[in-house]
Amino acid sequence: QLDLLWTRKQNVMYNLFDWPTQKHSKLIILAIANTMDLPERIMMNRVASRLVCPTVRFSLDTFGQRFRCVLHLCLICFLSIDKTCHVYFQVAALSGDARRCLDICRRATEICEFASQKRTPDIVRMAHITEAIDEMFSSPYINAIRNASLHEQIFLKAILAEFRRAGVEEATVQQVYHQHVALCRIEGLQSPAVSEIMAVCSRLGACRLLLVESSWKYLHMRVRLNISQDDVMYALKDE
Repeated sequence: QLDLLWTRKQNVMYNLFDWPTQKHSKLIILAIANTMDLPERIMMNRVASRLVCPTVRFSLDTFGQRFRCVLHLCLICFLSIDKTCHVYFQVAALSGDARRCLDICRRATEICEFASQKRTPDIVRMAHITEAIDEMFSSPYINAIRNASLHEQIFLKAILAEFRRAGVEEATVQQVYHQHVALCRIEGLQSPAVSEIMAVCSRLGACRLLLVESSWKYLHMRVRLNISQDDVMYALKDE
């Protein structure tokens, strides 16, 4: 997931793409990113020059394409079409991430196998899928977000907004603060002071919902989510 390897000096990405270019190297690097123009958007010339093959773009923009992709893969788990449809629509209501569908199907299969050890062999049933979905969307992190204060929830929304704007899953507190102020204006709320935002960021970091850099950088601290964006969206969907 190339988006997550971005750093200010881009040393990580440079070294990664430099390894295959070394003499006698037998290493092949396949980098994946959700952002279509990631090389053009964030890569320095020295990093981009390490790319020795053109970018391959996979288009899964339509419902039918995404569903066929998930269906073919989920049938490997011996799930019927109606059960696969159930999983797909549950996840599609939140996001278009096929990986989440596969995780649920995998977990449902594990639950079925565990239950079969205690009695006669069984097939994956809707009850197993429902249990897997409940597990997926009832983690302690999601409950922590739902019980967070108003400005803590807005701060998380601001992080998502900044990630979408920049196309990179990392941002400075200052960048998130600008998004936070904009969201407060939309909601008709009074914007918090910078000191309050820093306290909010610190609390979310203490809960391990965020990964936060050293505090001495203050507004230039970089923050990242410690959970998936889908989980944040799911936890805040009723807010």
